[in-house]
Amino acid sequence: MTIKLSDHFTYSKLLCFTLPSIVMMVITSIYSVVDGLFVSNLVGELALSAVNIMFPVSMIVAAVGFMLGSGGGALVARTMGEGKQELANQYFSMIIFTVLGIGTLFSVLAVVFVEPIARLAGSSDLLMEDCIAYGAVLLGGSAVFMLQVSFQVFLVVAEQPKLGLVFSILAGITNMALDYLLIGPLDMGVAGAAWATVLGYAVGGVLPLIYFFRPRRGALRLTVPKLYPRQLWEACANGSSELMSNLSSSLVGVLYNIQLMRLVGESGVAAYSVMMYVDFAFVAAFLGFNVGSSPIVSYHYGAENHRELKNVFGKSMAVIAVSSVAMVALSEALALPLAMAFVGYSPELMEMTVHGFRIFALSYLFAGFGIYGSGFFTGLCNGVISALLSFLRSFVFRGGMVLLLPLFLDLDGIWLAVVAADGLGALVALAFLWGKRRRYHYW
Repeated sequence: MTIKLSDHFTYSKLLCFTLPSIVMMVITSIYSVVDGLFVSNLVGELALSAVNIMFPVSMIVAAVGFMLGSGGGALVARTMGEGKQELANQYFSMIIFTVLGIGTLFSVLAVVFVEPIARLAGSSDLLMEDCIAYGAVLLGGSAVFMLQVSFQVFLVVAEQPKLGLVFSILAGITNMALDYLLIGPLDMGVAGAAWATVLGYAVGGVLPLIYFFRPRRGALRLTVPKLYPRQLWEACANGSSELMSNLSSSLVGVLYNIQLMRLVGESGVAAYSVMMYVDFAFVAAFLGFNVGSSPIVSYHYGAENHRELKNVFGKSMAVIAVSSVAMVALSEALALPLAMAFVGYSPELMEMTVHGFRIFALSYLFAGFGIYGSGFFTGLCNGVISALLSFLRSFVFRGGMVLLLPLFLDLDGIWLAVVAADGLGALVALAFLWGKRRRYHYW
């Protein structure tokens, strides 16, 4: 069954349309999880800490891809809703070539300055060699990573979410197979993990590029790009929430690592690494739902179909509520087996990880509402509110809480910081959703 953005969405149709994006984002998040499993078990605890220090840096670089993909996707979907397909193709082409150009520049600069970047990210002298080995390769792949995250949005806008899922599965298989080969038999250590990840990104970034260059297929295609400065700025402004979210999350991740190094040393960073790997997968489900549902919102907003906008919003909020409760239950049940899979070789580290994750996992009660609120306003092309919600949740609240709570609760304060921050983020998002309901007619 082909589902169009212009359709009326029942629960089943909404879930069918967004499921490929959810799975696609989860698979993308699993790249770092697989890296962590192989690195932790085949290389060691210190190498795992080095991976966790450098990975947030790659997310900072890739944040521009998230910004242009999300903001540009909303712009293109709205333009399609207005019935201007050729103009939508022009906007799409401009954004993709912008991503490619900026990504190439970032790749070069990041490799040149990898050592000072590692130091700023919190690396100790003990971890520096592994941080450089992992970071030089991972950051060198910034261009293909940015392309991949941009295409994850545009394949949904092109009404091809299942094709996006296929590309992500191929990229994931590539990453997992190369993780085993390069870290195991070829004994390349953390550099092998980085090469596996980057080559997986290449599959997810280059195959869609080839697809959209072919003669017209689906709702979008790449053409000879033209520069539309106002629309490019609009895409950047509208996607600034995704930029802010990724920048803030990465910077706060660095802050967490610094706090953990101060309180318990490298073992604390290793424990946090395990939580982050699981968190990537769980939060990716919420992000994937946003990626899948936001173009629907943009299309009906552009078409001024308020009735369908209200329908999609109500059903989406119900899906988020049910998913939040299910995620907390699942994460609490999986805390012990997941910790054993990553750090079962160290009873002390495993105990710290299980205890921390059972506190940390309570954040899933609230995270989905904050994430959806920001993504929903991106879909409505209101980049200011979307960016504000992301900035508050991912930087102000999380950064503030990880500095404040350890003063009173020591190590438990670090694990509880995410719960408190996401709770505050959800409250602010719901307040904005309620306050803007009459302007956009979705409630």
